[in-house]
Amino acid sequence: MYMFDNRITIEDRPVLEEYLNGFEYKTSGLSFSAQYMWREINRFSWDIVGDYMCISGISHLELEDGIILPFLFPPLTKTGEYNKESLRETIFRCKEHFDKQGQPFSLRLVPFHLVEIIKDAVPELSWKDDRPNYDYIYLTQDLIELKGRDFHGKKNHLNYFHKTFDYRYVKMTSSMADDAMRFIDEFNKRKEVPPSEMEMLKMEEEAMKDVFQNLEKVGYEAGAILIDDKIEALAIGGRLGNKMVTEHVEKANVNFRGLYQAINNEFCKNTAAWAKYINREEDMGIPNLRKAKLSYRPVKLLEKYIGCFK
Repeated sequence: MYMFDNRITIEDRPVLEEYLNGFEYKTSGLSFSAQYMWREINRFSWDIVGDYMCISGISHLELEDGIILPFLFPPLTKTGEYNKESLRETIFRCKEHFDKQGQPFSLRLVPFHLVEIIKDAVPELSWKDDRPNYDYIYLTQDLIELKGRDFHGKKNHLNYFHKTFDYRYVKMTSSMADDAMRFIDEFNKRKEVPPSEMEMLKMEEEAMKDVFQNLEKVGYEAGAILIDDKIEALAIGGRLGNKMVTEHVEKANVNFRGLYQAINNEFCKNTAAWAKYINREEDMGIPNLRKAKLSYRPVKLLEKYIGCFK
């Protein structure tokens, strides 16, 4: 279900970015690159309600009796400021809209630095921690240098890759879309996962096809590693505020030892070097993914919360 009439389109990028860039949200979902990439899977839609842009979506992580329910991102400001009265009016108008659609209202993916602002405007909301959706934030330089004992294992894998394989790192362009899709298809065929997870991978595959064809138009930061002139790893990200890049996708052929370490390192060195921080998104509560993201020593876990009316 789409809660609002407007979809996420390339044509609407200027107006969306006015609001997405109007405040340092720092959270991975609130960038145009993320909104565009996952717009179909998460059924993102938007409207201007009062002084704020409101974006709704669905989350596949939170099910209620097996039903996926819509939610509202925190309302977005284009001025860099939040007014208590106007914010309250916008949230209650959105709640009324959800009520008319017969849907329970909730605010989700709210970064911790916005919770107090919203609490002040709408004390009727109660809040709970949303650990599976915490963002992992790293210093770009840490991921480039891999210095010290904490990174010893990753450095060994990276050194092995450098000594063993001849490769090229290239900036991805839309002209590489067909080759990129062949890589994604082969990557998914190697995966042995439950049917529900494979269904998500197939949905992601459809999203990737569109992304590869529109890298420049959407403004993605993307790169690939070629071995024997064939894509064997890729990473795709997008600008998030003035100091950060979000890495949305990172995939590598596991048959090449050290390739995951290499694509991460090359992406940071070549594509995201301007950014002080890399946001590698959430772990979705998946134990192995959480372990992997913690192993890169984040400098911060960006806390997110869910707000519901009491």
